[in-house]
Amino acid sequence: MRPFTYERATDPRAAVAAVSRAGAKFISGGTNLLDLMKLEIERPTHLVDISRLPLKDLAELPDGGLRIGAQAVNSEVAADGRVRTRYPVLSQALVAGASGQLRNKASIGGNLLQRTRCPYFYDTAAGCNKRDPGSGCSAIGGVNRAHAILGASDACIAVHPSDMAVAITVLDGQIELLGADEGARRVAIGDFHRLPGDTPHIETVLKPGEMITGVVLPPAPPGRQLYRKVRDRASYAFALVSVAAIVATERGTITAARVAFGGVAHKPWRSVEAEAALAGRPATMATFRAAAEAAMAHAVGRGHNNFKIELAKRTLCRTLVQAAQAG
Repeated sequence: MRPFTYERATDPRAAVAAVSRAGAKFISGGTNLLDLMKLEIERPTHLVDISRLPLKDLAELPDGGLRIGAQAVNSEVAADGRVRTRYPVLSQALVAGASGQLRNKASIGGNLLQRTRCPYFYDTAAGCNKRDPGSGCSAIGGVNRAHAILGASDACIAVHPSDMAVAITVLDGQIELLGADEGARRVAIGDFHRLPGDTPHIETVLKPGEMITGVVLPPAPPGRQLYRKVRDRASYAFALVSVAAIVATERGTITAARVAFGGVAHKPWRSVEAEAALAGRPATMATFRAAAEAAMAHAVGRGHNNFKIELAKRTLCRTLVQAAQAG
């Protein structure tokens, strides 16, 4: 690990000002950043610790929504009674991620900003446009079993690793940001993460020096919420495919549906195609299969990950069956 300086921020505006210096980065739980620093993938010269900022609270909103501070710990958010009751898909997704020790340390803001677990990104001897722009993508033509089947490009086929972000996507959450000019803004989570295109190293719409201060969830939508994660082992593994679904039914007909995938793209993937195929249709396996086909209509395998297309379809169908039973 290379030498760096360190300071602990005293308030959000001071933190934003401190990170404006060249080579500075925020550090919160450090569960991803410290690993990347040890591998010399990240090389900050100055760390601004924001873990003790007063951004840990969960607050009720006048419209019935909920604001979650960016420094709230994953395990505490998952266990909060309001989250478990009104946003169970978020609680389920958080519990599905990482290990108990990491969930006790990782922050909500840091979870949104964690970087891909593509092995070529972590291997500094391999070409990786995300780590070293212009060096190529070793995953294309390489071992790409866990890689993207939607929204990828010839520059990058990595996937976003967050479970939590998939749940926030299906809940239509918004990300609160504080900028270097002390200006605050909100960004819908669907617009927060970028697809790779020709610039996979630019992963979000964050401006230089901007910091996540919170996540805003609107009032809970009608219907049953479920998060299903398919992985190689039962714990401490990233998703091959995951599905967050919300399904409302009345007399056997789907009145409202939302679908988001994880493990399939460079960002959490909201499937408007699947939602359109579900709305107003009978809650039957034929409908669910049609939605799965619509969701994966533009999916592209790269060899080792071809199986993920069928896996995504089956995972969606199984999730929808369960959600519709009490939707």
